[in-house]
Amino acid sequence: MRRRTNRGNVSSDLDWLTLSDAEWTAIRLSLLVSTVAVAASLPFGVLAALALSRGSFWGKSLLNGIVHLPLILPPVVTGFLLLILFGRKGPIGAFLDEYLGIVLAFRWTGAALACAVMGFPLLVRSIRLSLDTVDRKLEDAAGTLGANRAWVFVTVTLPLILPGIIAGMILSFAKAMGEFGATITFVSNIPGETQTLSAAIYTFTQVPGGDAGAMRLTIVAIIISMAALLASEFMAHAVGKRVHFE
Repeated sequence: MRRRTNRGNVSSDLDWLTLSDAEWTAIRLSLLVSTVAVAASLPFGVLAALALSRGSFWGKSLLNGIVHLPLILPPVVTGFLLLILFGRKGPIGAFLDEYLGIVLAFRWTGAALACAVMGFPLLVRSIRLSLDTVDRKLEDAAGTLGANRAWVFVTVTLPLILPGIIAGMILSFAKAMGEFGATITFVSNIPGETQTLSAAIYTFTQVPGGDAGAMRLTIVAIIISMAALLASEFMAHAVGKRVHFE
């Protein structure tokens, strides 16, 4: 009887680690939002990095400032600007709603947009640093063999900067997982629709007895972030070795 009692006590002591359906929903939504944010921003990140690293044009400094603006602006300000531009009555949001039937404000897609904007500077910076380290002589050699610029980029440049792209994607993903200010300002905190992991933790801290729920989600956030960082290191190392071998 004593053994059964001890097991029952251990089980009851660990009950606080059990995630509720609402918490699982917030976790799945955060993973979805972060993945979509990275995937949608990646092509634009590569183009922006190419323009900043290789381009020579008027307004380059202005473009650099715009790209990195989310890093220095308060996240709430970024979210408010997104609400003005992409809200139902905003110039871009009204166009998308009227002609394409796309509504971003107070939807999970809007959360993905906010996360993409906040993580964009980290993505661009990582890719740009990789581009700056590429030996231009290798690209020139491929060009002398008759390859056009697009083919040189795909066959020479892209494999060399792949570790930087992966690192940028992971950093952007981690930023998206932890994003709160811009997201809650633009799409609010709607359970099951826009309540991401960070918003759910904030909600738990605002209600009596919510410490256990906040701690559960905090542990989950730490595990996901560490897994992402370890995956980034492993993938970048593996790709780097393959490129070096080739």
